Amino acid sequence: MEKLLSYTEKLAILAVQALIEEAELTPKPGLVDKESTGSHQDMSIELMIQSARSIEPAFREMAKVSYGKVPSQDLREEIAAIGRQGEIDMFQATGGVNTHKGAIWALGLLVSSAAMNPGETSLDHIAKTAGKLASFPDRNLTQQITNGKRVKEKYGVNGALGEAQQGFPHIRKIALPVLNNSRSRGIKEDLSRLNTLIALMSSLDDTCILHRGGAQSLTTTKELASEILLLGGVGTKTGWKILEELSQFLIKCHASPGGSADLLAATLFLDELYKNNKSYLWEFKKYSLIRK
Repeated sequence: MEKLLSYTEKLAILAVQALIEEAELTPKPGLVDKESTGSHQDMSIELMIQSARSIEPAFREMAKVSYGKVPSQDLREEIAAIGRQGEIDMFQATGGVNTHKGAIWALGLLVSSAAMNPGETSLDHIAKTAGKLASFPDRNLTQQITNGKRVKEKYGVNGALGEAQQGFPHIRKIALPVLNNSRSRGIKEDLSRLNTLIALMSSLDDTCILHRGGAQSLTTTKELASEILLLGGVGTKTGWKILEELSQFLIKCHASPGGSADLLAATLFLDELYKNNKSYLWEFKKYSLIRK
């Protein structure tokens, strides 16, 4: 029982840490950071951090009920119920502001998957297991017309549900490779993370941008983000200049890449999970050798 509690507690802490690190990453185009509220008049960096901390009990409970299990209909509905309580806790902490609803979905699935696979160092396996879990329907979900659902129907995009059910391909195929490649090139950690965000923005059909700015806003966002990457990333002088242009554009059209931000937080969670699980396995092997 002690091992179960310590591992699940760690997963919740890592999830909250990822959300806070995503919020504090500065500057982020159209998003709340330490210098700006971006396109959000109702948010602040303090509110984002308060919101992230309010979700920790939900992540902890998701990890606890998922520990050592396999994806199933019952587990899917159990973590969905916990997620809805997490949303209530978030809204209470923020005074009704939707700061992390999308992040509860994405990180909740990944926390659950990580708990199903304790010590797993294959991030691909964790993401795909989360996809299997997301593929079970939540039969207790009330049929509400949400902004995300409207956008999906209007523009024919996958949205957060499709991304999860496919095993988070934008994280596996874009975000993690860009993050690791930037680091391998000797780029500073904050710039490596910004490159990762920009890479996500260049590819993702972000429903948050579509909802607030429409199709043209998404197209322009993708074009500017792609240009930054072609110029060598935000660490270059010209890349940084386009980053500023992208920030001004998103603020002007009141659009925010919230979906990309959620996936960045999920990427940071998986990245840190990999480091922790490698350390965990090393300590376990070392302990086994000593015992022998």
